[in-house]
Amino acid sequence: MTSWLALVKKELRMVARERTIIIALLIQLVLAAFSSALLLGLLSFYDPDSISVTARVRLRVGVLGDPASPLVNLMRQRNMRVTGFFTPDQAQAAYERGRVDALVYIPPDTGAPVEMKIFLPRSETLSSLFLILLRAPLKDYENELRHARGVEMAYTQVRGQPSTAFEFLYAVIVPVLLFFPAFVAGSMVVDSLTEEMENQTLETLCAAPLSLHAIFSAKIFAAGLLAVMQIAAWMILLRLNGIELSNPVWVFGLAVLVAAVNAVLSGVLAAALRERDRSQFAYSLVILAVVGLSTVLDASPMKLMMQLASGDAYVAGWQVLLYLVPLGALLLALGYGTARLAHA
Repeated sequence: MTSWLALVKKELRMVARERTIIIALLIQLVLAAFSSALLLGLLSFYDPDSISVTARVRLRVGVLGDPASPLVNLMRQRNMRVTGFFTPDQAQAAYERGRVDALVYIPPDTGAPVEMKIFLPRSETLSSLFLILLRAPLKDYENELRHARGVEMAYTQVRGQPSTAFEFLYAVIVPVLLFFPAFVAGSMVVDSLTEEMENQTLETLCAAPLSLHAIFSAKIFAAGLLAVMQIAAWMILLRLNGIELSNPVWVFGLAVLVAAVNAVLSGVLAAALRERDRSQFAYSLVILAVVGLSTVLDASPMKLMMQLASGDAYVAGWQVLLYLVPLGALLLALGYGTARLAHA
């Protein structure tokens, strides 16, 4: 047992010397530590309209025309800094000096159709951002004009954030973060085992004394332990970023089981192929095939993770335990592979 633990500690110490693994860990750390900022940035590409809800930009708007227009108050309610101007020259001078970000011309309300003019920066990025931010108060102003002209519109106020943010968070951010350690664990096991075989140092480890099965299990356990620590750290960082995970115990259990399956699978492939390049290639192909097949069969662990983390009432936590079946099958295959390798 002492030799087995010593081998586990050795594997964990070797992680610090593997640049590829360190870079992967740092990428995950950045994703988890700044998940809120990343959610805002990535979501702006996924759904630009979400900026008006999630962004904390205070737009400086210059108003020319009717200073008593309801639009002025509507923009101020949206946390916009509104500055009134009496002449076009004053407005143009303020715009050119950067005192305002956009100019809005509000014509007098005479009962006729209102034709407004908005002046935005030449930069497409800034003009798109400002136009998205101005869209909400302009829609509210349009509704007030309809009401003043006797056109009644029925609306239902839906509380909370748009579903886009919810979908992107629990369908992309959370599964990617919590399943990434599983892929790192699998790659780590393949590299470690095939390196021992290619350098012909397995015989030295067997003289520890350790059986071949114990050597494989120690390396797989070390990779799995590293994955467990990553998963726990990422869940804590997500919570610190204000991202709540429903069913945290089952979410943690699912991520750990997937990491264990990946680690044992990579051990089976390493025992069968015995070469690093072939084992890594086979590992990648098997992962792609399993992901594709599970998606087609509607049994994807990513879908289950999304449902558990988001609090889906129609998903039971015990479904996580079903992943013990492939884990058990892979453990049997690992035992057969190590026994065959020992007699080779």
